[in-house]
Amino acid sequence: MLTIHHLGHSQSERIIWLCEELGIPYKLSLYERDPVTILSPPALKALHPLGAAPLIQDDGLTLGESAAIVDYIIAKHGNGRLRLQQDHPDFASYLYWFHFANGNLQPVFGRLMIIGRVGLALDNPSLMGVRGRLERVMALVEARLHEADYLAGNEFTAADIMSVFSLTTMRLFQPLDLQPYPNILAYLQRIGARPAYRQAMAKGDPDLTPLLT
Repeated sequence: MLTIHHLGHSQSERIIWLCEELGIPYKLSLYERDPVTILSPPALKALHPLGAAPLIQDDGLTLGESAAIVDYIIAKHGNGRLRLQQDHPDFASYLYWFHFANGNLQPVFGRLMIIGRVGLALDNPSLMGVRGRLERVMALVEARLHEADYLAGNEFTAADIMSVFSLTTMRLFQPLDLQPYPNILAYLQRIGARPAYRQAMAKGDPDLTPLLT
């Protein structure tokens, strides 16, 4: 059976959610962050040199990196579901937004979180540059969700599973007011209404009320 190693309040929520959407059976191993460093525990380093989550184990394979895991599970266990094929009119949009999640959206949140901890003045060029980048990224997501119900188009896909963490749980670490983004807020309400999302969050992070507003 597929085993998901999930670090609480982390990107590995994506993998639990994916399996719930696809109806794939899995075993869930939960890990808590160190209360001082907020980093993953040593137990994860025993499984992978980076000591990070998500990790999956499947038939002797250990695999990290959430995007790679999502692609692997869809291909091996999901019969291609939640991934648009090349003859689909939204195929290019699917690819773009699937990779946008870890190529732009999550990294800019991470950079702002790290640079914010340095205590720079509000008018520091580096801090202003990262904030400007976040504003552009968020504006792009907002505009896309004005055009379509989901990121790849009007069909829910793995591109959404890849992206929602940054708009929700990541805000525990880097707060962001979503009130200026009504289309994103409406999108998160659609996500929050999905039974598989609710089940995944309840299993992986039962202490957390999903940040959908």
